[in-house]
Amino acid sequence: MYEESRAYTRESYNCALNSIKSYNADIDFSGVTPEFLTGYEKWMLTEGRSITTVGIYLRSLRTILNLALNEGIIGREHYPFQKGKYVIPSGRNIKKALTLKEIESIFNYSCEKGTTEEKARDLWVFSYLCNGMNMKDICRLMYSDIDGDKLVYVRSKTIRSTRSSQKPIIVYLTDHAKGIIERWGQKPVLPSNRVFPILPVDVTPVKEREMVKDITKLVNKYMKRIGVKLGISKPVTTYTARHSFSTVLKRSGVSIEFISESLGHSSLQTTENYLDSFEDDVKKKYADLLTKF
Repeated sequence: MYEESRAYTRESYNCALNSIKSYNADIDFSGVTPEFLTGYEKWMLTEGRSITTVGIYLRSLRTILNLALNEGIIGREHYPFQKGKYVIPSGRNIKKALTLKEIESIFNYSCEKGTTEEKARDLWVFSYLCNGMNMKDICRLMYSDIDGDKLVYVRSKTIRSTRSSQKPIIVYLTDHAKGIIERWGQKPVLPSNRVFPILPVDVTPVKEREMVKDITKLVNKYMKRIGVKLGISKPVTTYTARHSFSTVLKRSGVSIEFISESLGHSSLQTTENYLDSFEDDVKKKYADLLTKF
């Protein structure tokens, strides 16, 4: 993974490896049984880790066992991740989307011009307006990705996993999004330049990982403060911007197929996991229809 410049995946696998070693440093392939996996899951929860983290680590382990199975190191009868043996837990989907009114308050929030607070707010808004684009992809944007009113890019997350059927994401740039580029975009405007001056063009994968983490922390830090000032009870993070984009479209009656394509998902099920439930006033309106004789 290091040689293939897969810094994010490498870090995730390292975390999984260290966690499993902490539970049992002497484990080998034959020791990965349903009983071992159940014990590891319970131990992780006792240690205060979330069920989502357990799932992430065990999916990494499952990948390694799949390799072992394909290479004949273990037999199918000893493979623990199958029906009737051990099933990797799925984390509960915690809804993170904001209401349209809350998003409007963020848009209208008054920042001092040119401050870090304004930059953080603008990057969050840019993410929301651009199909819930994540911070890594925002950092990677090139001016060559912009064609008039369109922004065309491939998610960094899917560059390796879906190379055979890669589908670029097309974003319509609103005047508000263009204003953010004009305000914070790198000058001069050249196809070979990044849109936002966050990452050098020749950055190494490890350094890129650090720099994306830093800008994400910065945006989250200021958005948390803004959320408190605006009286928003939910967490306001870069992740919230992505969920809010998809959920606002859903609540507006947009098809799940369109939302899925806009997010760059490979399946509708993944999109459904992103979508928040309808707001209470909408539920009440629909409930009232039941007795509107």
